[in-house]
Amino acid sequence: VFEKPGCPRAIVNIGGMANITLLPGNSSPSSLLGYDTGPGNALMDSWINQNLGQPYDKDGHWAAQGQVIGSLLQQMLETPYLSQSAPKSTGPELFNLSWLIAHLNQIPEVNAVDVQATLLEFTAHTISEALKSHTPFVTEVFFCGGGAYNTALIQRLETLLHPTLIASTEQLGIAPEWVEAVAFAWLAKQTLEGKPGNAPTVTGASKASILGAIYPA
Repeated sequence: VFEKPGCPRAIVNIGGMANITLLPGNSSPSSLLGYDTGPGNALMDSWINQNLGQPYDKDGHWAAQGQVIGSLLQQMLETPYLSQSAPKSTGPELFNLSWLIAHLNQIPEVNAVDVQATLLEFTAHTISEALKSHTPFVTEVFFCGGGAYNTALIQRLETLLHPTLIASTEQLGIAPEWVEAVAFAWLAKQTLEGKPGNAPTVTGASKASILGAIYPA
């Protein structure tokens, strides 16, 4: 859907977790790579909900008012998952509010707004470092998921990834909030046509397989 011949690019989905898909531009499934980079919105959402009673930090406005806590950021960046090789996957079973509080208990008391700023930096840093590890392979980066609307986060990513071109998947014809729905529609199409729906280089599966099952009424 997003691949462009001869143009290596990355699609970054920033949902609860953040994940990247690397598209080499050569239509070869064996060249695909995708994995979770770490937290997307999950930690920021949990923290603002606990402190301000809001479901999410609109435009990253609260985070933008704080200062990054260097010691906290460094602690979080030492999480073993971040140094594991791909393919890999993570979720709220690791990166959750209890995990964050355990880190906070190891440093002097801090302001809640500064924690939010640090969580935004953590998300931006883990995404950008994952992408940089594939440079110069990646020349274009497109964002989708709810995090694509976090202005402060995207601005930080622009800085960290400069001079790589970054934009929303809106520029590719699909709004950020629709990308996962399109992906599941594609999976259904592959199954109906008897074609594999997975890429072993992304999932770690032993082979490409037809996914799911069809039960006629």
